[in-house]
Amino acid sequence: MCARKELCETEKVSLTCGLLCQSPPGEFGQVVRHVSALVQDDKLVRKETAHVGACHNKNNLTPIQINGCPVLLTHYNDLRGNRFFDPRDKLSFVFNHLCGVTSKPHQHGVVLDEGELWQEALLSRHFPLGNCCVFKKSLGKRQMFVACTEAQQYQPSNHWNSLWESDRTFALTPFTTQVTGIFLLQIHSFSDTNLHVTASKSVSDTLNVVDQSQFATDFVKFVKAEDTKFHVAILENIQSLSEDIWGKRSVEDPVTHTFVNWNKLLNNQHLNTNVSNIKVPPCTLFDMA
Repeated sequence: MCARKELCETEKVSLTCGLLCQSPPGEFGQVVRHVSALVQDDKLVRKETAHVGACHNKNNLTPIQINGCPVLLTHYNDLRGNRFFDPRDKLSFVFNHLCGVTSKPHQHGVVLDEGELWQEALLSRHFPLGNCCVFKKSLGKRQMFVACTEAQQYQPSNHWNSLWESDRTFALTPFTTQVTGIFLLQIHSFSDTNLHVTASKSVSDTLNVVDQSQFATDFVKFVKAEDTKFHVAILENIQSLSEDIWGKRSVEDPVTHTFVNWNKLLNNQHLNTNVSNIKVPPCTLFDMA
């Protein structure tokens, strides 16, 4: 038997970063522990985890609790140096991505008026199982707003993890404004095999701006309409997957050489779309027997 070859530091860094960057939302801590056991270099893993963890949390709009209310960690409220601001409570805080704790809260001069808070409340009603934050950003002389939403369902006992997130950017400029954004869905199933699915869609439209009340109403209508289209498109695309991809009853895994029963896997899983108040037909598309 060949002697085990020790990895050099460069290889350990590459392996650590590669595996951590692939961590599904909500599973970062488990991946860190597994990588640490694999690499057997706690100092290196802690160093890389602090860096990759910050990107992971911001990319996935990770929610944390501040004064009992959820705040999303995003690129939009990042003040650098692991400090973020909470527009709702008008304070900033330091977040330790390695330990997952907050510290050093300070007052921060970001104020949302009542119209913006009401708009956030409307968005929250559309995503009852998720979280929503609205951030104000300056782009030159223009005041831009970014509405971020996320909803995650992590069910280890059911071997199922899913994240629905989106952000939309706009400016309250009379008499029209361009709304742009992106939807992102990530699914991780780990029952009989390790299955990752990612789907995304960019959106853009022009909305009228008469006053903040009218715009908030029209904006939520726009969000609901695009949300519905994305839900339906996902279901239709999965239904149209060819027999060559999903129809095989069993496929040999090239790494473990074990056989994966696709029919059993797909029938045991469901695409849970209950993250918003839209009406989407129940997903029976995995019944391919």
